[in-house]
Amino acid sequence: MGSLALADRMSGKARGVGEKAFDFDMSEAPAVLAPSKHHDGHRDRLRARFLEAGSDALADYEMLELVLFRSIPRRDVKPLAKELLRRFGTLADVVNAPPRLLAEVEGMGRSAIVDLQILAALNQRVMRSGLRQREVLSSWSAVVDYCHAAMAFETREQFRILFLDKRNALIADEVQGMGTVDHTPAYPREVVRRALELSATAVILVHNHPSGDPTPSGADIELTRQIVSAAKTLSISVHDHIIIGRNSQASFRGLGLLS
Repeated sequence: MGSLALADRMSGKARGVGEKAFDFDMSEAPAVLAPSKHHDGHRDRLRARFLEAGSDALADYEMLELVLFRSIPRRDVKPLAKELLRRFGTLADVVNAPPRLLAEVEGMGRSAIVDLQILAALNQRVMRSGLRQREVLSSWSAVVDYCHAAMAFETREQFRILFLDKRNALIADEVQGMGTVDHTPAYPREVVRRALELSATAVILVHNHPSGDPTPSGADIELTRQIVSAAKTLSISVHDHIIIGRNSQASFRGLGLLS
């Protein structure tokens, strides 16, 4: 018996034994392998609206769609964008959500999660680069906006310092410590030492409260007092200590807690 005939008989037996397992409806293949014309049309129309009318003409879920188009090219992402907003709340909450929580949303693969992380990091970098071009104390709202973008969505306390030169321009922005959900270690001597290394003449202290409430604790007040005292001996000014909450912030100077 020829090999082709034998192969045909064996193939027939295989189909007979497990016919359903080997019987594929190839008419469904195009929907799996490529975007449908409907999806193509929707993406093109959404991009056109963005280019012609700007972002204000689009809802938050549509802006999310534009980002997800790149990482999820073969599926309708509108339901996913809406589910992300339903799950996390706001556009900022989605973009800054921890990767482990994003991964819990059905349809969010590694590429989509990484794209959102890149978007969040890019936003922070753009805002920080803007601070380097101006005198910080005259752009206080920009400072607060940057700190909020960088820290408001952290799930652990983070203590960072903005180091300024004699013109109050930003020299460096550094995270000095990462802690737990309600505490982060910070050491006055290390703050002063780093300021001297950078030739900074002033600093702005910043940390976040993952609980969302920016009210200073007794420990926050005592730490600030120690840093102000240590910095003063070396002619380094502490302009403020800002505590970042989820939707608001507290200023030690504004509260009269910075002597």
